[in-house]
Amino acid sequence: MHELSVVNSLIELCEKNAKANNAEKITKVEVKIGKLSGIEPHFLKLTFDTFKNKTLCNDAELVMNVQKVVVKCLSCGNEQTLENNEFICKACGGEVRVIDGEDMLLMRLEME
Repeated sequence: MHELSVVNSLIELCEKNAKANNAEKITKVEVKIGKLSGIEPHFLKLTFDTFKNKTLCNDAELVMNVQKVVVKCLSCGNEQTLENNEFICKACGGEVRVIDGEDMLLMRLEME
């Protein structure tokens, strides 16, 4: 379960930002999780809720926004959101490149 290492890094990043802003606690952590990131939202939330104790995130709510896979065609430039794992352009049948949906990003923190 690699969510543990992800949560450890996430909490460290949150605490670093909170300390840089002289915050005493974090009330909300908002992340964007790409469908191709390899992170299971259910396990991420469970792990976050388990390991946030005794950190600045102790009372924080974890808000997860799941990002669908967005691709851009290398031939016609069409951008589209994939519903299935069919990595071809719907417009021309050309090869596509993933432009969103592969990462997990810390989007916003609410601090006091």
